[in-house]
Amino acid sequence: MKLAVVLFNLGGPDGPEAVEPFLRNLFSDPAIIRAPSFVRLPLARFIAGRRAPIAREIYGRIGGGSPILKETEDQARALEAALQDGLPGARVFIVMRYWHPRAAETVKAVKAFAPDRIVLLPLYPQYSTTTSASSLAEWALAARDAGLAAPATTLCCYPSEPDFVAAHADLLAEALARVPAGAMARVLFSAHGLPERVVKAGDPYQHQVERSAAAVAAALGARMPEWRVTYQSRVGPLKWIGPETSAEIEAAARAGLAVVVVPIAFVS
Repeated sequence: MKLAVVLFNLGGPDGPEAVEPFLRNLFSDPAIIRAPSFVRLPLARFIAGRRAPIAREIYGRIGGGSPILKETEDQARALEAALQDGLPGARVFIVMRYWHPRAAETVKAVKAFAPDRIVLLPLYPQYSTTTSASSLAEWALAARDAGLAAPATTLCCYPSEPDFVAAHADLLAEALARVPAGAMARVLFSAHGLPERVVKAGDPYQHQVERSAAAVAAALGARMPEWRVTYQSRVGPLKWIGPETSAEIEAAARAGLAVVVVPIAFVS
């Protein structure tokens, strides 16, 4: 059987010149800014233009672009190798939501592969209308337009899946072991924020983020210091879920605490 596994991720600019169009794609998504297109698209251009210089400066500190494409490609190749024993006909593809490769490009590659079955796997551990749902909706439109008709199964959300929790717990334990002896530590599980109204409309993301953090904390047991969930990347005038990661880092520093920040959900 020929199996195609499609990994979905947010995407990121691959160089300074890609920062503004990446941001424009992001804020043009109706799942991100829930307004009519005649409002959303000009607003997306405005926000992208305002944020691009700051974002370019930040990306400049890590080489000028986002590492997310390479890291997702590495995951794809590792998963493909792991599947070869039982499914030698499996191939793994990747789709980025707001930068290359976009859904239409990957759909063409999957169609050329001519799989018997497709597995759609968002790399967002927690489900949100702004991440998994948006990525899968774009894929569905591109697949329909390209006539990709192979049966597809979607694997969705794994906020407390044991291996996901164990991997985070192991990394956190390593970080806590580096805290100086006698120092008090505070762990911040940091996730990308959402406008509060998105959560109030029924989006399960915040609840699932909190489940992930609680599961990792439980896995550490007695070794786990004080901890809390925080959110980052706030933009625009709307009220966002909190508390903000940056404010919590500053508060912990003022209290003389060693701060360990754990990315627990998608972070940009």
